[in-house]
Amino acid sequence: MSIHPTAIVDPKAELGTEVVVGPYCVIGPDVFIGDGCWLQHHVTVCGPTKIGERNRFHAFSSIGQQTQDLKYAGEPTYLEIGDNNCFREFVTVNRATSIGNVTIVRDNGNFLAYSHIAHDCDVGNDVIFSNNGTLAGHVVVGECAVLGGLSAVHQFCRIGKHAITGGCTKIVQDVPPYMLADGNPAEVRGINLVGLERRGFSSEAIRVLKEAFRILYRAKLNTKQALAEIGRSLPESPELRDLITFIETSERGIIR
Repeated sequence: MSIHPTAIVDPKAELGTEVVVGPYCVIGPDVFIGDGCWLQHHVTVCGPTKIGERNRFHAFSSIGQQTQDLKYAGEPTYLEIGDNNCFREFVTVNRATSIGNVTIVRDNGNFLAYSHIAHDCDVGNDVIFSNNGTLAGHVVVGECAVLGGLSAVHQFCRIGKHAITGGCTKIVQDVPPYMLADGNPAEVRGINLVGLERRGFSSEAIRVLKEAFRILYRAKLNTKQALAEIGRSLPESPELRDLITFIETSERGIIR
């Protein structure tokens, strides 16, 4: 473990092995930082926060600060971060609002400069947030999703797995998995073709998703009719089950 002499580490913080804490970092009480984490300089970590292994925090990132929700009255709330994430300059991640609740960031995420994860969010594995990607409270982001630069997501929305948003996109409803949403207000423009190819999806899986997109967004059917047609006319697949289940469980409705 290496702690720069200008850093301030509260005695009630717990640091694992091979943790590097750079100049002028501040680590508060009730913080646990796992093995192999690296804090560059001027990083602030507030608790209660639990951080896994091999995470990298670049300059001026602020992790575990209290929620910005005006309802917050000082209750004990939490932040949990998994393993192998990278938080670039000025990234902010807030704890939850209500007593006992948790903001969750899972594994292998890449959060570019000025990204923001608000209270009570649940961010999945292997995501990428481009610069200034912003989540309001209670947002759920599925695995392998990509948030475009300057994108903003309204509270309680969901971004489906393997979905992508374009730069400067305004998200006020759910983005279905495997889709590409862009615009202000956002529209679904097609499937996330490049992302799916890079992730190794088969040509058949991509073909089925393209046809599902056509039925859902181009066939002039309402959502219920489109789902019925997708179930009737397309071969069953894991991707199709993901898409149908996501839409059926949407509380805010999906972007059309």
